[in-house]
Amino acid sequence: MPAIEHLAPPGTDFATDPYPVYALLRERGPVHHVPTADSGNIWLIVGHDEARAALTDPRLRNDIRHSSGWTDDGGHAIGRNMLQTDPPDHTRLRDLVAREFTRRRVASLRPRVERITGDLLDAMAPLGRADLVESLAMPLPVAVICELIGVPAADRNAFHGWSTEIVHPTDPASGDAAAQAMTAYLTALVDDKRREPGDDLLSALAAPAPSGEDRLSPEELLGMAFLLLVAGHETTVNLVSGAVHALLTHPEQLDALRADPALLAGAVEETLRHNGPVITSAHRFTAEPVEIGGTTIPAGESVLVVLASASRDPERFPDPDHFDIRRDTRGHLAFGHGIHHCPGAPLARLEAAVALEALLGRFPDLALDADPADLVWRSGMLRGLRRLPVRYTPREPGER
Repeated sequence: MPAIEHLAPPGTDFATDPYPVYALLRERGPVHHVPTADSGNIWLIVGHDEARAALTDPRLRNDIRHSSGWTDDGGHAIGRNMLQTDPPDHTRLRDLVAREFTRRRVASLRPRVERITGDLLDAMAPLGRADLVESLAMPLPVAVICELIGVPAADRNAFHGWSTEIVHPTDPASGDAAAQAMTAYLTALVDDKRREPGDDLLSALAAPAPSGEDRLSPEELLGMAFLLLVAGHETTVNLVSGAVHALLTHPEQLDALRADPALLAGAVEETLRHNGPVITSAHRFTAEPVEIGGTTIPAGESVLVVLASASRDPERFPDPDHFDIRRDTRGHLAFGHGIHHCPGAPLARLEAAVALEALLGRFPDLALDADPADLVWRSGMLRGLRRLPVRYTPREPGER
């Protein structure tokens, strides 16, 4: 089989639109062994039911030491985090962060999310044109997660630059340099939180444990800070910009939302299903031979669960390529499933809903300011727009 990047139909590009390739693979079966440009030969799970089952199968491990190609712990990005561990270590790490990263804490952030959004829209208002990624979709989640974790405002632009380079490296050397800079920064930040704790999540995680209670090791605390900061904003940048792009390129859906604001949650969920910010799971490794969808994957193999394909499986979602904010989206896998289900899902949903409601309310004539075919999408594990040019009638800050 040719590399997956070369399966795109003539005239299309896999990075721009991977969905025709996933549809082709699903037609051939739910599980495939394919070559890739970056990761060598890997197993892809593309069917919905098979993906959902794989995400809860304990024989598929996240720890790279189960890979037949493993030689050392260099597989860890920065520190040791939940995404790259299995029970019982994963259970312990997740329980520790779950004590602090609660739904109540997320819900309490709504007024602050609304204020940040309002300030960003005030800055946009007089201009009449903007790149929505730069003006709203990026700075909103960066500000929110940095406040939640405790990253000083002066450091946030640098942090976002490192994060983007790690997730979408310009080249291997640049990606390594960004990881080294992020590691040094987070190490110093953790030390600061231990010396002078504040009212933030990282301070709570770094605090000494009461007698008899478990806490994070230095390596685990570094990994947790990295995961929460990077995963806590990179995906939401793509969710916000993806939702606006979907609505502006499906005007009948935008009209329906404007006519019935109660459809707002549906618009967010359909964006997650139709064009979610996370294309695949993290790499999983078969601890023993695993049979999935009638195919046996040998032990020690690398497996990717293609969340984006599973959420467009016509066996689960009729007419899956159609964007429909009234759809029953239950069962989509945009945030994963099972023990590695994204703990930041409530925060991402909150930020996207607040951003959409405020943006559409402030600019009733918001329109795409570019040919959709000219927009550039970032590819890889995460998918999102590099830029989203929009236009609207200029207005005074605060004017509705």
